[in-house]
Amino acid sequence: MGMLLGIDVGGTKVAFAVGDAAGNLHASQRRPTSLSGRGETDVAAMIDDLRRLARETGISLRDVDAIGVSVPSPLDTERGVVLDPPNLPGWHEVPVRDLLQQAFGVPVFVENDANAAALAEWHFGAARGLEHMAYLTMSTGVGGGLILGGRLYRGVLASAGEFGHAPVEWDGEPCSCGQRGCLEAYVGGAAWTRRLRQIAPPESHATALAGSRDALKPEHVVEAARAGDAFALAELARWNHYVARGIVWIAMGLAPQAVVLGTIAVAAGETLALQPIREQVRARVWPFLAERLQILPAALGSTLPYRAALGVALEGLRAGSS
Repeated sequence: MGMLLGIDVGGTKVAFAVGDAAGNLHASQRRPTSLSGRGETDVAAMIDDLRRLARETGISLRDVDAIGVSVPSPLDTERGVVLDPPNLPGWHEVPVRDLLQQAFGVPVFVENDANAAALAEWHFGAARGLEHMAYLTMSTGVGGGLILGGRLYRGVLASAGEFGHAPVEWDGEPCSCGQRGCLEAYVGGAAWTRRLRQIAPPESHATALAGSRDALKPEHVVEAARAGDAFALAELARWNHYVARGIVWIAMGLAPQAVVLGTIAVAAGETLALQPIREQVRARVWPFLAERLQILPAALGSTLPYRAALGVALEGLRAGSS
């Protein structure tokens, strides 16, 4: 297999990658997301940047097998059309696949960012070699992706993996989706940040690290918990509890071999997050499932955006050849 190119489009940054089917990065570049108000114009600028990166790396387009694109958006995966991403104003039904195929003359595959991250951790990271895995990330909200039977599972309208909107408390906290009690309302970064700024004691170490209660973020809680701050430890225990509830839903419903956790769980680490989460899941999941379930930290770190786009390209080629 030849070379792969990738673009990871984010609300604040765009990442470009040149790599191979093993996930090796031959070149990468990141720049701020610059929006013109018209999606097609923005894609044309990304095409120029990707072409320049490939040229600077000494890669001929004859050596490129496919391009993968990761976007934070609902999309029509069959046509490679990005619909209406909330963080990319002016992007309405943008034919990303067709624009890139016309420019490069190679197959182009487009996925939402959560599915792309799941593909990256499956092809190149923590879940490499497994047949069934779920990826769960808690950043601003809660995103996820599913690999079942060695294939990306999209579900109806490519909406599978919305674990953040599984209820963990009936009639609980309000969620951004309009429902109540969703997992995202308890463990998503934005929801947790709002809670912290409302309830954190002025004297807590977490508040001191942030400088003020109005500046508190989850990372301050993680750092304060490492220092033994009582408030931070209690908040992180609450967060672990609800993450474990979400994983129980996934484990009992889908029976994966692994659930890979990103962002906050990785930052908190084994002692403060991963081990307590495993213990709570083990206590609630049927034993024969629990003993076969791994709960793993995401492995790709800061390279995830690049490898997510490469994973989309690789999976597109695999699916097309099967």
